[in-house]
Amino acid sequence: MHLDALQTFITLVEVGNFTKTAEKLLISQPSVSLHIKNLENAFDTQLLDRSRKGFRLTPTGEILYHRAKQLLSIYTSAKQEIISHHHAVSGSLTIGASFTIGEYILPALLIDLQETYPNLMLEAVIGNTEEIVRSVKLLQVDIGLIEGQTNEKEIEVHPFMEDQLYFVASSNHSLAKRKSLSIRALDNQLWITREEGSGTREYLYHVIRKEGLKATAFLTISSNQGIKETLMQGKGISLLSTSVIEREVAEGNLSKLPVSKKSLTRTFSYILSPIMKEKKNVEAFLQLLTNVYGRSKT
Repeated sequence: MHLDALQTFITLVEVGNFTKTAEKLLISQPSVSLHIKNLENAFDTQLLDRSRKGFRLTPTGEILYHRAKQLLSIYTSAKQEIISHHHAVSGSLTIGASFTIGEYILPALLIDLQETYPNLMLEAVIGNTEEIVRSVKLLQVDIGLIEGQTNEKEIEVHPFMEDQLYFVASSNHSLAKRKSLSIRALDNQLWITREEGSGTREYLYHVIRKEGLKATAFLTISSNQGIKETLMQGKGISLLSTSVIEREVAEGNLSKLPVSKKSLTRTFSYILSPIMKEKKNVEAFLQLLTNVYGRSKT
């Protein structure tokens, strides 16, 4: 193919001058002349009528000019289509998420991702933080979203949003009926908590240790919904993410306990193996996270 020569020929016809053509294409003037000569040899025809005043296209030169424009347009389109094909977001993406994220934050992200990339097959795997870290490490998922911490050296950890947590109980609980509470009011209570390996459980135990709280008992339930249903029976208190309790608080079934001067926040992070960073589908999901939560992907 004589793509460079055809581009030179088109430019020469449109510029109308050998010197200006060379300057525009950043090549030498002899190279311009050589390109034209090679085309004339290839098509066995004279393309230009030269004179002291310049040149004009021959009839066959006129034909080649229009066809060359078409050829280069087709070539450019084909190249773009091939690039798009290689970089298209398609195939599958498996996202692991700890329970709070997977049940209350990830669904909206999945819908946005599916609408943006309809050819992408999505799968969500939900477990506790410990399980998601293990899945990422073993490459069973492409990327993970966790609410807890990990010290795994083989995994990259990047924060993407802040989460607010609240002490919560049934709206009929005696503590919920008070206008304000000190942290000591939470002593000697039944705590409803998530299972071992859960980021929410880890955070609750951190708060209990830090504040020196005493508990009458712990009731362990391995789902946020199970905890909420238990709380709504009127017994026990818990510590849950605002996203988990938003609907029940709005409906009046649960209440945020008015513990004064206690703002409890934690960080949600995405985790992945370094070899997954260049995967196009993972990049697409990380771009969505950046768009929604405004955090850098670095």
